[in-house]
Amino acid sequence: MEALPIFRSLLRERKFRALYSTRLVGQFGDGFFQAALATFVLFSPEREPNATAIAAAFAILLIPYSILGPFIGVFLDRWSRRNILFRANLLKALLVIPVIAVVLGGNDSWLLGLLVLSVLGVGRFVLAGLSASLPHVASGKQLITANALTPTSGTIAFVIGGITGLGIREIFGGGDSGTVALLLFAVGTFISAGMVAATLAPQALGPDAPLTRRMVDSLQGVSHDLINGAKALFEYRDAGRAVLLVAINRISFGVIIVGSLLLLRNTFHPPSEPNAALADFAILTGFSATAALIAAVLTPWVTRRIGITRWSSLVVIQASIGMVVFAWGASTTNFPALAVTAFSLGLAGQAVKVCSDTVIQRDVPDSSLGRVFAIFDMTVNIALVVGIIVVAILAPQSGTAPVLYSVIGIFLAVASLWYFKKRNPVVPEEGGL
Repeated sequence: MEALPIFRSLLRERKFRALYSTRLVGQFGDGFFQAALATFVLFSPEREPNATAIAAAFAILLIPYSILGPFIGVFLDRWSRRNILFRANLLKALLVIPVIAVVLGGNDSWLLGLLVLSVLGVGRFVLAGLSASLPHVASGKQLITANALTPTSGTIAFVIGGITGLGIREIFGGGDSGTVALLLFAVGTFISAGMVAATLAPQALGPDAPLTRRMVDSLQGVSHDLINGAKALFEYRDAGRAVLLVAINRISFGVIIVGSLLLLRNTFHPPSEPNAALADFAILTGFSATAALIAAVLTPWVTRRIGITRWSSLVVIQASIGMVVFAWGASTTNFPALAVTAFSLGLAGQAVKVCSDTVIQRDVPDSSLGRVFAIFDMTVNIALVVGIIVVAILAPQSGTAPVLYSVIGIFLAVASLWYFKKRNPVVPEEGGL
């Protein structure tokens, strides 16, 4: 595989290593943080989730940031991205402290949701900053390889953090005390990620445009810059279509997240056995993460031979088949079928994200990358919530909704065909990345 030698050459570059390490350490901490929340809210015997409650939780966590994201993204194109990564990681650590206080009080009300929203919102800002910074530490063929392997490595670090976190939680006695210990570990990793980012020079990650140091000056240009960011996606149509394909695929991901949670908590296991449901959910997450790693290794190699558009269309088509398998597994209480779907959608999700990131970075000028990636992030978050809400409205409490899952599969197949037919024959994507 060509990707691995290229990736090894990237690792020899100090700036790339620092940016890459910032991602790995930060997302490892994200795994700690979200494992703590999952065990506190979704997988405890006294808190039995239903589709509406899960949908409301995700909506609270994702929609507010999704609306504010583009405004925040403007600053990625106006302020030092290295400084943003340093300060935002420290801010995440600081914001976890009141979450710890709420957990110690046994409170899982709207206040917890508001505090978690703050941490995850800053976290999404960090991820957008990492994506916007990548072209400053990789170029040419290195860029698609970096896009393939760095976010995937981050996802794997997140999963490892989550699984490690479950073990740490048990070491500290489980329950709320174990959750608090896990949150304290998360604080340490966020601080570490910020310190790694600080090893870079202030202008090492861009932006290329002149910086605006006064917030009031930045705020005055927000509306104008957002309009330009949206125009960029309309002007560079390949980038706009790539964003839309990722969003459509993310709808299906939202569907299987809630569908799996409901099936595992209420159908595959009795509600009184949350640990068994949590173990199965961790297995599904592992299948999805493994598929993402495979997609990261395959995508640079495959796209250089058949092109970005064909590969994106193929992986979404196989994801549509995966959704049909999920429908069958839900109706027959077949856990291996759910694992197959987790693998299928993990493969598609990572592959189309890598391809879309590369198309955006290839086509959109650096002066607009921050706001475009923030809009991208907003679109993906809203699409995820749409999928979650669809299940909340149409699926029963048991999670058994084979017709719904099959319809989502057909929707993915149609999206794949649309994306392939709308490809731009002028852009020489075969062998060019």
